[in-house]
Amino acid sequence: MTKNGLEDNLSTKSHNDDWAELILQLSSILDLEEVEARIYLNLLRLGPVTASALAKELDVDRTKTYRTVDKLLNQSIVSTTISNPKLCIATKPEEVLQIVLQKKQDELNRINKVGKEVIEKINKIVPITSGVYVPTFRTVQGRTNIYSHIEKLLEDSSKIIYIVTTTDDILRMYHTAIPEKIKECIDKGGIVRIMTDADDKKFLPLIERLEATETRIGKLPSKGRIIVEQGKQMIMSDAMSGRSSDDSSRATTETFSTNPESDFALWTNSAEMVNNIFSLCKFLWRTAKPLKKLEAK
Repeated sequence: MTKNGLEDNLSTKSHNDDWAELILQLSSILDLEEVEARIYLNLLRLGPVTASALAKELDVDRTKTYRTVDKLLNQSIVSTTISNPKLCIATKPEEVLQIVLQKKQDELNRINKVGKEVIEKINKIVPITSGVYVPTFRTVQGRTNIYSHIEKLLEDSSKIIYIVTTTDDILRMYHTAIPEKIKECIDKGGIVRIMTDADDKKFLPLIERLEATETRIGKLPSKGRIIVEQGKQMIMSDAMSGRSSDDSSRATTETFSTNPESDFALWTNSAEMVNNIFSLCKFLWRTAKPLKKLEAK
């Protein structure tokens, strides 16, 4: 291979990595599926285009493209012309951000107002009985809700916490409030240990961005997620579908999940389960390799 050919390959690889991370960031911020983020970004790149032409350009099923465009249209992320055929136009990124922020703010205001009223009614009407400790369980549906639970766990803790999950999940966490909550936990004297399964060195700097007390790389017991706080609580998820079935996108997005709403987790404060899983994480931790040593190789 010539020098110019090698440089072109490296440039293409770097572009693909940047594109993949951009899709991840956009999906996280806007709560989009991977294909929705891809379509929006490519509409920005291509300009006004028909849904049929867009499907051909991205090598995505035409029916799926129409459904995705309709969904983005309802969210004001995309608009269409009144011409025949209709042209799809991406809303400016700055406008999309303002739309999302306003929706979030409206929802927060509604919850705050209605929530206070409901709590007042509960305190007036419902007699609250304090009982003995009983282990409790609950399921958490949707990745946004799961990450909110993880953030709360970190925010309130000053103990040892293990975060054992896939590289895909770690990369998503970086685009939430989790890094900030990790810092808060450490500042209060807590210890946050992250263990993941990175098999590509290019991801190591991204993993390190979470700034845990220590990070190690090793074989995971599953493709699910474990977050356990010493002696208190844990969050566990089943295996996550983090691989795309779309061959055309595999080169750039194969490490990113496609449907955040299908993600679910179990939360519990059962002392026996928490202690058992914490012991498992301690064992896995001893068998893993420190991130710093891998970076030095």
